[in-house]
Amino acid sequence: MPSTGRLLNEEIFRRGLRCLTRRDPDLRASVVSYGPPPMWVRPEGFPTLLLIILEQQVSLASARAAFERLTATIGRVTPRRFLALDDAALRRIGFSRQKIAYGRHLAQAICERRFRTDQLQLLSDAEARTRLTRLKGIGGWSADIYLLMALRRLDVWPKDDLALAVAAQRVKGLASRPTPDVLERIGASWRPWRAVAARQLWHHYLSERATRRSTLV
Repeated sequence: MPSTGRLLNEEIFRRGLRCLTRRDPDLRASVVSYGPPPMWVRPEGFPTLLLIILEQQVSLASARAAFERLTATIGRVTPRRFLALDDAALRRIGFSRQKIAYGRHLAQAICERRFRTDQLQLLSDAEARTRLTRLKGIGGWSADIYLLMALRRLDVWPKDDLALAVAAQRVKGLASRPTPDVLERIGASWRPWRAVAARQLWHHYLSERATRRSTLV
């Protein structure tokens, strides 16, 4: 069972970043160039899991826009309110046929108490990940993002994340984008602070994109 000392808060986050920048000159250079990252946390529960489903294989901006349309339609996002929407309404909001199925499976599992988000915090990283990936539509990437941002686990490493791979290539000066297996090996040197390292890499990725856009204006 994880203790609260293993969960990221602002103090532990800063400590982890200091440890990583002392250990790894490439991460230190990233922090010098772009500053430390936000902690990027999300609330636990159904709305966050549903947003993560929306984020699968699309831009974060389009997923957020669809989620905001959902909120405008039903107000507070709960499993029962989501299940009250028919296919046509969900398609207008921005759900694909597949994501409608995933969202309904999740909502039904919660309503029928076959899955409880409030129990995940009591489990180890591996146990929570297994519990999540038993759900239809929640794969390894989705489970890792939930563990990292909602459960605030400090050593989760979403090796299948594309932005993470792009940033690792740039920060580490690699000739090609690392595969998930290579990214797993890169992240091994950042244990037990891989969730902190992931945030710095995402921050690097977003900061580089913003810099490139500003130079094109």
